[in-house]
Amino acid sequence: MQPLIPAACREISRRAALLALAALLAACGTSHGGSGSSSADSAGGSDNDGVGILLNLADEALKDHRLIAPAGANAYEFYLSVLELDPANVTAHQNLADHLPQATEAVEQAINGRQLDEAARELRLLREVDNNNFTVQLLAGKLDAKRAIVVREDEARAAAIRAKAEAATASSSGGSAQ
Repeated sequence: MQPLIPAACREISRRAALLALAALLAACGTSHGGSGSSSADSAGGSDNDGVGILLNLADEALKDHRLIAPAGANAYEFYLSVLELDPANVTAHQNLADHLPQATEAVEQAINGRQLDEAARELRLLREVDNNNFTVQLLAGKLDAKRAIVVREDEARAAAIRAKAEAATASSSGGSAQ
């Protein structure tokens, strides 16, 4: 059974939780190691501490091959959270752009594997990064087409089941009338 909360709202809730976690860690004075690029982008202030923490989480997600999945714990969501705190963060912008080709491949694999809800979630992330990207737009069309195909296949299966049930009902009622 699908949750009653729309996917877009769940995604916003996850992002808010990430930001709250980063702010909480920053307030607690949690130090963050990690790459030199994130320390340059995150010098001083609690927002910057949150940015540094999120950049480190994104770096770890990349190392663990979690580019756009799973939901709530992937590099793209961490980088987008960084941009909510610091819209001019060069590291986040650069890493999102650098990994866009791999992210589009992952979305296409999800579409081809008929993981359409996951593909839609991942595609929303890519649209936040670059909604005008030609490949992202093509993937949106491919996702829509795949959904239409799945609907037609489901309708055909349902029609076959109905026909079989009607045939069984007709043969049982026709046999009992004699």
